[in-house]
Amino acid sequence: MLTLSVLLLLLQTPATQPAAQVITPPSAQDTLAYLNQAIDWYRHLSVEEGIAGDSADLRFVNDDRQIAKQVLQLSFEFARANAKLLASQKAPATTANDSDEPQRGRGMARAAATAEAQVKDAQAELETLKQKLRTAPEKQQAKLQTTIDEVQSELNLAQTRSETFRNILQFMGEGGEAVTKNSLPTQIDELQKSIPELEPEPKAGAAQSSPSPNAPNQTVQSTSRGSASGILDLITDLFALSRKMRTLDQTTDLTNDLAKSLQGIRQPLTRGLTAAAKRGEELAKAADTSDASQLQQQKRELDELTANFKQASTLVVPLGRQSFLFDLYKKNLARWRASIQSQYSVELRSLLLRVGALALALGVVFILAEIWRRATFRYVKDIRRRYQFLLLRRIVMWFAIGLTIAFGLATEIGSLATFAGLITAGIAVALQNVILAIAGYFFLVGKYGVRVGDRVQISGVTGKVIDIGMVRLHLMELGGSVLDPQPTGRVVVFSNSIVFQPTASFYKQIPGTNFVWHEVKLILAPDSDYTLAEKRLLSAVEKVFAKYQDKIVQQHRVMESAYSFGVEAPAPKSRLHLNQSGLEVVIRYPLELARSAEIDDEITRGLLEALEQPPKLKLVGSGTPNIQRVTDLAPAAG
Repeated sequence: MLTLSVLLLLLQTPATQPAAQVITPPSAQDTLAYLNQAIDWYRHLSVEEGIAGDSADLRFVNDDRQIAKQVLQLSFEFARANAKLLASQKAPATTANDSDEPQRGRGMARAAATAEAQVKDAQAELETLKQKLRTAPEKQQAKLQTTIDEVQSELNLAQTRSETFRNILQFMGEGGEAVTKNSLPTQIDELQKSIPELEPEPKAGAAQSSPSPNAPNQTVQSTSRGSASGILDLITDLFALSRKMRTLDQTTDLTNDLAKSLQGIRQPLTRGLTAAAKRGEELAKAADTSDASQLQQQKRELDELTANFKQASTLVVPLGRQSFLFDLYKKNLARWRASIQSQYSVELRSLLLRVGALALALGVVFILAEIWRRATFRYVKDIRRRYQFLLLRRIVMWFAIGLTIAFGLATEIGSLATFAGLITAGIAVALQNVILAIAGYFFLVGKYGVRVGDRVQISGVTGKVIDIGMVRLHLMELGGSVLDPQPTGRVVVFSNSIVFQPTASFYKQIPGTNFVWHEVKLILAPDSDYTLAEKRLLSAVEKVFAKYQDKIVQQHRVMESAYSFGVEAPAPKSRLHLNQSGLEVVIRYPLELARSAEIDDEITRGLLEALEQPPKLKLVGSGTPNIQRVTDLAPAAG
């Protein structure tokens, strides 16, 4: 308890009242808060740089960068001036209350040195008493021992005081070092080091004169971008412009918040300056009626007001400049946003016009396609031709639609060609089978292709064509008797690419024809009159052929016209062959494909009647005519 009392007595200093302050500066905490807010606002400039897409935007960004840099420099100027003002106001109070930090340290060091000297004196006295105790008479030893005990207690107290003072001095040294590191000027310096742009000191006023000259040319340059853009490019630009306006609105809000914080700091200082100026006017008026002592007191008060006014002006001046720069910054943002808004309106109108033009073009395509369809149904009576015209209409219509949309969405012909090339390469790789089938479709519907209703044979499957699609061919399967095939009730589907497969057997009729060749073989006895037999059998076949000869002749003419070369007219023919059994008579004849079974039946009956006519012809072998298809000479499979 004694040690603590001594320490308290040593630390106590006479208390004096602080000088009255007319103007109260912002606290260190408020100063750092405002400085951090200004730094965050300055760093938001990188967001503005991110939305700058052309030279006009870059000019606005450069103007904002210069203004923002000067605002931040003024923020640090204000913070340093306020730190000095706070330090100057804190120093007298500290001297009055705590005897000033260096003076307190020196007093504590003197007290520690005094305690060390007392320890040494007590130790020397204690050694002297101990020596006297060893040589003193017995009667004096009790008194010397009591004195030694008292001096030992004093030594213990002196050692305790000395140790305590050393600890306090050590603590004061460490604490002073920590306070120095956390002081307001040090923190301001550390914050400035985090802004490398502030290292080179710019010329004052460079940002104030730069924003205005660039503004007039901005609208002209920004509104000329979308003139050659397509719909996709316009939509992309509109989204980018909308993002720019949102960013500028956010920047404006941040600027307003910082300006509001500036006014919160500036207004108390302004009120203090106004009050100081008013008080100075009052003292000036009172000087006319004051005596010598009052004049001396008024002079001291005026000097104090002048000093306070000068100190406060170091804070108000940078804050006033910042307020002016904030107005410039917000006007620059407003001009930038107005320019972007104007560009947005122009590109939106351009987009609407292009969409309207695209819709109109598509409408024209659909109207022309509908006129084509109605004209086809009205003027094309042939079903096969009508189907071809309708199919061609569908292809042309979708090609025109795709081309119209491509030109509407593309930015320019070069990009359209590049886009089309990439798309074509991808389609060629991924859809090569489909592309081959589409190519096969044009082969099937060509001049020498197949038609709906034609009988074809593909890979051993015989059928009648019922539909020719872009990628598939549909056949109604025919089966049963070779001479009289009938529908089986099944539909066979082949890919159109089968026409390009070398291993696939594909047989089709000659375009414009609908007849096939059949033959009948009869083996006569060797003693038969071959001249009479041949004439009688051939006459029987020609009698039936005469009923549909005109149709065969007409199809023959069509075949000659299609192939542009002469072909012998189809007619019944007979051939004689000798074999081991007898004389073989072979009669070949053309017949209509649709009536093949009926015609074969008539010819069979006519041949049987011819055999029974006198003189009766004698057959050997099977005894009955054998009718079959001729596949080696027939112009069609079937």
